[in-house]
Amino acid sequence: MAGSRRLDPDGVAALLRRRWNGNHRRWLDGDGSWPLSIGLGPPTERETTRDLAGVRDWIEAWTAMERDPGRPGELTWTERQWPGLGRQRLPERLVLGSPGAVAAWVGATRRWGLAVERAARLRLELVEAPGLGRAEERGPTPLGADRPVAGPPASAQPAACRLGRHFDWLADAPGADFARLLAVLRWLIDHPDSGLYLRQLPIPGIDTKWIGANRGRLVDLLAQHHRREAGQGGARDADLHQLAGLRREPDLLRLRLLDPALRTAAGGLGDITAPVEQLAALPLAPAHVFIVENLQTGLAFDDLPGAVCFMARGYAVDAFAAIPWLEGRPLHYWGDLDTHGFAILNRLRAHLPGTRSLLMDADTLLRHRDLWQREDKPAAGPLERLTTDEQAVFEGLLTDRWGERVRLEQERVVWSYARERLQARADDST
Repeated sequence: MAGSRRLDPDGVAALLRRRWNGNHRRWLDGDGSWPLSIGLGPPTERETTRDLAGVRDWIEAWTAMERDPGRPGELTWTERQWPGLGRQRLPERLVLGSPGAVAAWVGATRRWGLAVERAARLRLELVEAPGLGRAEERGPTPLGADRPVAGPPASAQPAACRLGRHFDWLADAPGADFARLLAVLRWLIDHPDSGLYLRQLPIPGIDTKWIGANRGRLVDLLAQHHRREAGQGGARDADLHQLAGLRREPDLLRLRLLDPALRTAAGGLGDITAPVEQLAALPLAPAHVFIVENLQTGLAFDDLPGAVCFMARGYAVDAFAAIPWLEGRPLHYWGDLDTHGFAILNRLRAHLPGTRSLLMDADTLLRHRDLWQREDKPAAGPLERLTTDEQAVFEGLLTDRWGERVRLEQERVVWSYARERLQARADDST
């Protein structure tokens, strides 16, 4: 189009596609300013003279657009009186009155309509609109329903319940899945303190696999419901169990007692898996405590006078803060020699600041060069609770000082070498 700024219907469709991609989630929440006005860039007489056939095609394209029900909007025309070409009627501006009109232009009418209907229904379940009736008064939604009950159109005002982040799911989820979501929300809102386990929820068609796949969505929606019920405070950082009033499964720790005398204090048991609070109540006073990242490493420990070994917690080390008999004891953490091992150590020290690292030094790393593996996704720094030596190894791993994304799993450390270091540490802390 020889230097012209004019937009034909396809050009407007491309522009609206960009607007849609960047804004449709906000529009579902009532954000945005409407109507949307798009200048079509009608040409000057000089431009028209240079491209007469092109301008004629452009005018005809907009004339045809006015008759196309799939491309809604109000098309305004302007008249120009030109000395050389006489009076001309040109399309000047396209005005779209709502997000639904944009959706039509980009081929998303069905998705937009379904997302709007479902968002309206969700807002009713979350009691955003007082006076519209409680869920039980509106009746159930069949699990096999292809479409939800139609709700009011998206408000021009920002919505108190923000659902735009769930747009794709609302627009694309099968009807049965949406009905399940409504059923779960309805039950949890109506039974806020049931004290049940997840598997005990008496909701037809719901299992823990479905809950797991939709956990994030449920947390967000329930948090919004609770914030509305109790003002803007609280619930923001809660998890599903807190928000839904559900009982948690016990947090189990696995502990090995590496001294016969300590096993006697536990009724002869040497390998115990029990809830944290039960282990916390044991009458133990170990001389040294080892915490290892992985299970098989802990199982490989030999008897060691006065020692106990916790294993297989990974990042879930916060539980150790609830065990009073760990306070004041010599604590040793042995994790994988990779960035995540140091991140776990850093996290553990937030609760047990006296913890010393074990077999997480450069010498151990370089001695086992032939057993290195590759770390897929290194942990991010900074880790402010590492010692100077630990920090040097962590940064060396991050910056590929010894090779690209080097890691040494603790199970790969030669056991005779590890046993000597363990014994030396135990002797040193006695």
